[in-house]
Amino acid sequence: MPKQNKPEQDNGMPDIWSVQINKRWQDINILLLAYIGDAVYELWVRKHLLEQDIAKVQLMHKRAIFYVQAKTQAGILRHLMNELDETETEVVLRGRNAKGHYPRSVDVVTYRHSTAFEALIGYWHITGKNTRMGAVLNNIDGILETMATENSKKTERGTLPEETGKRGESKHEDHEL
Repeated sequence: MPKQNKPEQDNGMPDIWSVQINKRWQDINILLLAYIGDAVYELWVRKHLLEQDIAKVQLMHKRAIFYVQAKTQAGILRHLMNELDETETEVVLRGRNAKGHYPRSVDVVTYRHSTAFEALIGYWHITGKNTRMGAVLNNIDGILETMATENSKKTERGTLPEETGKRGESKHEDHEL
C-alpha cells in the first residue's frame, strides 16, 4: 500500500496530528475512540500546564493527575452535556455504555463517565473537529472552577458521615448524564 502524503502545516512541517482512516467513526470500537481520546487529552493537559509556566516536573505531574483522574473527567462531562449536539451525545452514550474493566480505585459509574469523556475527545480528534475540541478544552479551567464552587457549597452545607458511601462519596449524588 503506498504511503499517503500527510497534510502540511503553514511552517512546511507535516501535520502529524491529522488522522486519515478509511472508516466512519461509528465503525470504530468506542473503547478505541476512548483510548485515542485519553492520549489526546493527556497531551493537551501537559501542553496547557506548560503554557502556565509550570517549570517543575513534579508539580506538573501533580496538576496533570488532577485533570486526568476519572472523577474530574466525569465532572467535566456532566457540565458539557447540555452543550453537546446529537452526534456528540451519541458518542457519549456509547462510551458510557461500553463494557470493559475498570480500576478498583473508582466506582464504575464515574469510570464509565470518564470513558465517555475520553471517547468524545477521541471522536473529535478522529473526525478532525479540532475547532470544536479546542473550544471545549480551552473552557476546561472555567468548568473546573464551577465544579470547585459547587463542591465548596456542598461542603458548606455539610454531609453527615452516615450519608457517605464508599470512598467518601455521597450515596445521594446524582450519577446520571
